[in-house]
Amino acid sequence: MSPDSSALRDLARDLGVSTQYWGWDGTLKNVADDTLHAILTALGAPVASDEDIAAVRREQERAPWARTLPPVTVLREDAATTVPVHVDHGTAVRAQLLLEDGGRRELAQAEDHTAPFDLDGTLRGRARFHLPAGLPLGWHRLVAETAQGPCEADVVVTPARVRVHQEYAAKRAFGLQAQLYSVRSQRSWGIGDLADMRDLAAISGARHGADFLLVNPLHASYPTPPVEPSPYLPVTRRFTSALYLRIEDVPEYRELTDFSRQRVGLLRGQVSGWNDRVDRLERDEVLAAKLQALEELFAVPLSAGRRALLDAYRAREGQGLEDFALWSAIAESVRGTADEACLQDLDHTTLEQARRELSERIDFHIWTQWLLDEQLSAAQTAARDAGMRIGIMHDLAVGVEQIGADSWRLRHVLAAGAAVGAPADQYNQQGQNWHQPPWHPQHLREAGYRPWRDMLRTLMRHAGALRIDHVLGLFRLWWIPEGHEAADGAYVSYDHEAMIGILVLEAQRSGTLVVGEDLGTFEPWVRDYLVDRGILGTSILWFEHDEKGDPLPAEDYRSLCMASVNTHDLPPTAGYLAGDHVALRHELGLLERDLAEELVADAAGREQVLDVLRRDGLLAAGGAGGSDIEQTVLALHRYLARTPSMLLGVSLVDCVGERRIQNQPGTDEEYPNWRIPLADAAGAPVSIDDIATDERTARLLAAVREGLGRG
Repeated sequence: MSPDSSALRDLARDLGVSTQYWGWDGTLKNVADDTLHAILTALGAPVASDEDIAAVRREQERAPWARTLPPVTVLREDAATTVPVHVDHGTAVRAQLLLEDGGRRELAQAEDHTAPFDLDGTLRGRARFHLPAGLPLGWHRLVAETAQGPCEADVVVTPARVRVHQEYAAKRAFGLQAQLYSVRSQRSWGIGDLADMRDLAAISGARHGADFLLVNPLHASYPTPPVEPSPYLPVTRRFTSALYLRIEDVPEYRELTDFSRQRVGLLRGQVSGWNDRVDRLERDEVLAAKLQALEELFAVPLSAGRRALLDAYRAREGQGLEDFALWSAIAESVRGTADEACLQDLDHTTLEQARRELSERIDFHIWTQWLLDEQLSAAQTAARDAGMRIGIMHDLAVGVEQIGADSWRLRHVLAAGAAVGAPADQYNQQGQNWHQPPWHPQHLREAGYRPWRDMLRTLMRHAGALRIDHVLGLFRLWWIPEGHEAADGAYVSYDHEAMIGILVLEAQRSGTLVVGEDLGTFEPWVRDYLVDRGILGTSILWFEHDEKGDPLPAEDYRSLCMASVNTHDLPPTAGYLAGDHVALRHELGLLERDLAEELVADAAGREQVLDVLRRDGLLAAGGAGGSDIEQTVLALHRYLARTPSMLLGVSLVDCVGERRIQNQPGTDEEYPNWRIPLADAAGAPVSIDDIATDERTARLLAAVREGLGRG
C-alpha cells in the first residue's frame, strides 16, 4: 500500500526535499508524489508504505547516537558553537582541538541534560564541548578521548566574509568574457588554447586596461575522441582538458629530434588550416592530433629539475590526480570497444589490473596535467604582468558526466538515480536536464566536504577569480529522477553554511575573487546571504527589473556583483537586438507560446531597456537597428558603466560584432552548441592577432574605460 501522501510530504521536507516551488510564471506548483518517491529513493530512503516512513524516521533519530562525533563541523570565525559527543552512558569523555598549525586547544565541556538514548539495548549519553569564537581559520581535527578509545573528526573554521573584493570598491574593474575554444590565433591548432588565453589576457590588459579575462570552464572531457562539445559537461571539474595545451610551449619541445619535430609540424598542419574556419569547430580531430604530438614529447627524458617539479606537482595533487589518471588510462584503453561498458562500474579487479598493465599511461596522464598546470600558471602570470589586477577568471561548471572520472572517483558522495537540471523558465519552457549526478547532501557531509575543498584548491591555484556557475546550487539543486521529464523534478537542499563557508575559506587563502552566477529562480534571502559572505553576484542587463517590472535604474544595480549586457546562453547583443534567440527557439520547437506573441513580448522587453538609454541621452531616438547596432552596443555598455557594480564584463563577441549564439539551452545536436568559431559582423574569422588591432574592439573597451572614469 502506498504511504499516506501527507506523511510522505512531511518526510520529504524533513529530508530537505521541496514539496512545492514557485514557477517562472509566478504560480506556486506542487511536486507530484511519485517524484518525491523517486527522489527519496535516490537519497537512500525508499518509502513504499507508511511502515517505511516510520523506519526512515527511526533511523534518522538513532543515527547521531550511533556515532561518537559528527563527521564535520563548519563554523564562522566570529561564531561560537558546541559539538555533541556521544558515548556510552555514564562513561567519561574529554575533547581537544588539534589546530592545523600544530597547536592544541583543550575544549571546555558545556551543560547538556539530554536524556540517554537506548541504542539497540545500550544506553548512549550525549556530552557537549565548546568551540569558542576566534579560532584560527583552517582545517582542524577534533579529538574525543572516550572509554572506547579516541575518535576524530574535522572542524573547519571559515571567514565570516571573504575580503578579496575590497580593493575593487574604490576603483571598479572591467574585463573580457570569452569562450576560449572559439578564439584562435595563427599559432593555434584549430582550437583556442592556453597560449591564446595568455595572449588575449596580455592584449586586453596592456593595450585596453582590462582587469580580467573570464573564460569558459576548461575542465577535462574524455581523454580520447569523441569529445563532448559542452565545457559544462566534463568528466571532471578538477582537472584540465588536454585540448587546451599549446604543444610548442612545452619545454621538452626544444629537445625533440629533427624527425620528431617534423612529425609534430605535420600534425599541426593537418588542423591549423581550421584557424580560418568560421562555420564549425572540430574538437575531435584537434585532440587526436595533439595526443599524437604529446606522445613524441612524452618520449623526451626529463631533466633532473623538471622531474623534481613533476614530482612536486604529483605530491601536491595527491590521490585525486592519481585516480583521475587511472580512470583516463582505462577510458582510453576501452573507448570504442566492447569493453567500454566497464566504465559504468569499475570493479576492484579491473582497477588493480589497470594499475599494473597501464602504469605508463597513468604516468602519461599525470604528466599531461602537469604541463597544463604550468601553462595555466604562465597565463595568469602574463595577465598580471600586463597590468590586470585580477587576471584569469576561471569558471566552475555545475556538475559532470554521468559516466566519467568524477562520477567514478566521487561516487561515494554523488547520488544515483537522479540528474541535475532546471525547471521550466521563460527561456526554456520545457525545463532542462543537464544529465549530471548531483552531490548527495548527507554523503558529502560524511566525507567532511573534502571533495569540494580539493576541487576548489586545484581550480583556484592559478585563478585571479573563480566564477561559480549556478551558485544557487550550493543552496539547492533541481533533481530530476530517472525516467522523469525535466520539468517534473524537485529542489533538494544543501548545507549552504558549510558549502559556502568552505568556498569562502579557500578563496580567502588563495586570494581568489569569487563571482556567483545567481540568475534564475531563487528565494530573496539567498542574494543577501551571498553578499554577507563577500561573494559577488551576477547582473545581466536585460534581466534586471524593479518591483514594477521596469528596467532597473543604473544607480539601483547591486554593488557587489559583476554586471554585463549578455551571457553565453543568449545571442551576442547584435543577435539579441534582432530577436535571433526567439526565432531559433521557435525553429527548434522550444516555445510554448505562439511565435508572433513571443516576438512581440520579446521586442517590448528590449524596447523598455532601449527607451531608458534614450531617456538618459545614451542612444539617439530610433537607435537599435541596422547601422545603429554598434552604437546601441556602445550605449548599453556605457549604461552599465554608470552602475555601482564592482565588476563589468564585456563579451568578446560584442567587441567584434559576432551575432551567433554559442549555446541554445535545451538542445543537443539540434544546434551546434559550443562549436561556433569567433567571427565578425560580416562573418569573417577573427583571430587574437586581429583583436590586437581591431578598431571596433578598441571603441567598445574605450567606452567602458571612459564610463568607469579611467580615460
